[in-house]
Amino acid sequence: MIIAQRKPLEEIKEMVASYEKVLVLGCGTCVAVCFAGGEKEAKLLASELRMARQMEGKSTQIIEHTIQRQCEWEFIDPIKELVASVDAVVSTACGIGVQGMAERFEDKPIFPGVNTTFLGMPVQPGEFVERCQACGDCILDLTGGICPVARCAKSLMNGPCGGSQNGKCEVNPETPCAWQLIYDRLSKLGQLERLLDVMPAKNWSTSRDGGLRKIIREDLKL
Repeated sequence: MIIAQRKPLEEIKEMVASYEKVLVLGCGTCVAVCFAGGEKEAKLLASELRMARQMEGKSTQIIEHTIQRQCEWEFIDPIKELVASVDAVVSTACGIGVQGMAERFEDKPIFPGVNTTFLGMPVQPGEFVERCQACGDCILDLTGGICPVARCAKSLMNGPCGGSQNGKCEVNPETPCAWQLIYDRLSKLGQLERLLDVMPAKNWSTSRDGGLRKIIREDLKL
């Protein structure tokens, strides 16, 4: 899922400083799971903004609302009247949701309330770890289901660097070396021969299609 962290309050305050009526719009999917921008977080941010404005002697009206997703029109369109009633929106969705809102409401300032960080998973309560960089050219079949692009600090494609020690990354000694994990996994599966094949360096211009990526499923189009 998409992992995000809320922006500092001072940064958000500066974004909306010149607006009289502001909507804090939460998103009920990924950012809710990682406790960055769901309904509870949107209410908390709205409350903090209200208190900050009151302490500054300003009469700004801060309201909050949450929809299931800000990346799909079917969830965005029902709040057209609500968005029209405010001067600006602080979206606590990921960057995709912020852009979705901006595209749908071209005449309305849409501001990000969170920093979109990575694609990851919750490994334990309160800990979210990167697992994928969405490179568009998945090689997990060759690396035992462990991604060296995301999990190796140097995104090395053919084994560890010379700095890894005792199965730990030289960049952060608390992080397991991705290639040690790959070796251990393939060894357990009896597939170490996969490591004999040299993988070419990533051609990012190809895997990213030279820029904006898009997938079209003709069988699903109306």
